[in-house]
Amino acid sequence: MFEGEQLGRWIVTQRAGWPGLDPDQQDLLAALGIEADEELVAARQAAEGKLRVSRVDRFQQGLAALAQFVERERHANVRRPHKELLEAVEAGPGGE
Repeated sequence: MFEGEQLGRWIVTQRAGWPGLDPDQQDLLAALGIEADEELVAARQAAEGKLRVSRVDRFQQGLAALAQFVERERHANVRRPHKELLEAVEAGPGGE
């Protein structure tokens, strides 16, 4: 830790985000022996390529799951480890 920053985590972040660093930043890190990690770079790019679900969408999914559970069980006392499977719905061109 240095001034509240976890250095190990910071270094991993720099190595994973190497392509997004300025050349001067890359040079400074390289001078300290820090280089890009191609596996981390690829994993980060793959993660960034995934569709992200907005908070509003997550709320709607949770609400739909709860409604489905209540419809089936006739109560809303859902145990913490319970997982409700929802049917996947593909959005149309207008988002409907």
